[in-house]
Amino acid sequence: MPLSIAREAPKLWRKICTEASAEVSLLSENWKFLLAGLVFQYVHGLAAHGVHYLHRPGPTLQDAGFFLIPEIGQGNAYMSESIFNFIFFSFILWTFHPFFFQSKRIYTVLIWCRVLAYLVGCQILRIITFYATQLPGPNYHCREGSKYARLPPPESALEVILINFPTGMLYGCGDLIFSSHMIFTLVFVLTYQKFGTRRCIKQLAWLFAIIQSLLIIASRKHYTVDIVVAWYTVNLLVFFVDKKFPELPDRSSASTSPPLLPLNNKDKDTKNKEEHNKILNGNSVDVTY
Repeated sequence: MPLSIAREAPKLWRKICTEASAEVSLLSENWKFLLAGLVFQYVHGLAAHGVHYLHRPGPTLQDAGFFLIPEIGQGNAYMSESIFNFIFFSFILWTFHPFFFQSKRIYTVLIWCRVLAYLVGCQILRIITFYATQLPGPNYHCREGSKYARLPPPESALEVILINFPTGMLYGCGDLIFSSHMIFTLVFVLTYQKFGTRRCIKQLAWLFAIIQSLLIIASRKHYTVDIVVAWYTVNLLVFFVDKKFPELPDRSSASTSPPLLPLNNKDKDTKNKEEHNKILNGNSVDVTY
């Protein structure tokens, strides 16, 4: 076994280096879009923290989901977070699989350009919505009597800029319509639905998305309308973005089936150079955002 690992390690390292070379070429062309998408994640967090200053606790609104789905209690609020974290980190790992596996359909840089485009579009709509109308938060820490329900005016600009981290991230109120957790979950599930290859994982991902939706309502983190609006808004926006931007290159035809005979070093180098040149001269031009 140790001998086998020792033989495979150089092959894996060459695979990682070859893929990294291709991805760096794409990154040099698309870094501005990735950076803008990442910066907007902070802008979205800043906007969500800002609306907390406007939040006024009040009676929980009448909600069909609250009537139909039993409340699981504050102690079980971790359940929806656990599913979200599993989906979140599983998706991130999947986007980097081209560095390690022969079978691959995506480029990591390009898939994240597309994912961030989905997220930014949804988050812009979300910011407009929760600033347009502030609802009394149904979450336990947003109810009357909680010390987090109302935020005093900020003592300094630094407090706002830093989003009162980490308390501001954990105990936010007012950013309800529509659910940010469901934006990320549905964007990740829809992306894998289109670019993933395992049917069973696709079905499992949709099941997790449904379970998470129900658990968010059961833990009273959001009203049902926040979840419903997220489901149709994210799907519609992803559809629009896919129509607006060109299709991402599909690598499966070239990489899904390994060669029948092992390649010698010269053949391997030729194959790697051909794939690298294809990215630089062909696909990368078509998919630049």
